[in-house]
Amino acid sequence: MTQAVAPQETAQHGLTAHSDGDWANRVPVQTRSERPKSTDVADFAEVTGREAVWKYTPVAKLDALLNGRLDGGRLPVSVSEIAGVTAEWVSRDDARIGRAGTPEERGAAAAWSAFGEAHVVTVSSEEPVTAVVTRDALDAAPRAAHTVIEAAAHAQGLVILENAGSAQLSENVEIVVGDGAKLTVVSVQQWNDDAIHLASHYATVGRDASLTHIVVSLGGGVVRLNPSIHLDHEGANGEALGAYFADAGQHLEHQVYMDHDAPHTRSRVTYKGALQGEGAHTVWIGDVLIRNNATGTDSYEQNRNLVLTEGTRADSIPNLEIETGDIEGAGHASATGRFDDEHIFYLQSRGISAEEARRLVVRGFLFEVIARIGDAATEERLHAAVEAELADSAR
Repeated sequence: MTQAVAPQETAQHGLTAHSDGDWANRVPVQTRSERPKSTDVADFAEVTGREAVWKYTPVAKLDALLNGRLDGGRLPVSVSEIAGVTAEWVSRDDARIGRAGTPEERGAAAAWSAFGEAHVVTVSSEEPVTAVVTRDALDAAPRAAHTVIEAAAHAQGLVILENAGSAQLSENVEIVVGDGAKLTVVSVQQWNDDAIHLASHYATVGRDASLTHIVVSLGGGVVRLNPSIHLDHEGANGEALGAYFADAGQHLEHQVYMDHDAPHTRSRVTYKGALQGEGAHTVWIGDVLIRNNATGTDSYEQNRNLVLTEGTRADSIPNLEIETGDIEGAGHASATGRFDDEHIFYLQSRGISAEEARRLVVRGFLFEVIARIGDAATEERLHAAVEAELADSAR
């Protein structure tokens, strides 16, 4: 009698599992939504730098934030006093914590495990208001932080997170946008050259609500800021914008996730960066997921990098996953290059020097994003910071 042979298990993409170990479970996660999630750092293995989410990051410089003991006490922070905006510290078991997202990697989980209290900023005004949250008095001690920014239903507001000075900071920022609300959140990184900053931003956007998320990274030794925007209510709109300028030896990284999980949602992603100096390194990874239930989605993402000198590196990786064919449209684009010679020639033909022509091109390139902030004082200060970067490159 012939003995029946059990069929071999088949892993993803039709590959056959070997008998020597749990091969099928070692296949890398191919879909962003399938990544393991946890608020407990113990659920994540130590980072080696070979993981998909860490392979572009100088992980050796992050050891204190990934593996060390983090101070989870209150950060020294100030918030502008504006009618219609409140700020308070709450315990980590407050019901407002954990609504916008969950860590997908060890750095964010370490910060979540360590924080003692969360800083909650609530926008309740139905007329447009602006609040500035300043963190510029930190020190070099490794810290963990948790911030919640919430816009009540039909509220309108602009919240600016100002980061400056020295720091070793790992943080999670939750953004909750109520139904019909319009919220802009801006995170500005003007840290000192020795600063290390890991940040994961999670957002959930309500029905017919709109979130504009803007990142401006100009300072810091290592900055890794990853926004995840979940359009999980019908008619939600999300825009993710970024501008960054990397100098010699500086690492600026942004991994953007736009998750369409409801019908008739819309998203736009635009990140633009400039690089100059030996060892300047930028990383942009853009993930867009259009789920099966997200019919009528309209989505587009793009990343542009302008290389100003030799010796720089810009990694740019757009990813688009579509699980339904019933959409308005979706696309992505990525480009990295030097100055457009035609633009330079045109400006020189108008009597502008080659050096000034290059400065004008870079200004226009980055200011397109900075001009979307909507606060004149912040925009003017960032314009001056970019000018200072350009002046350094001309020396």
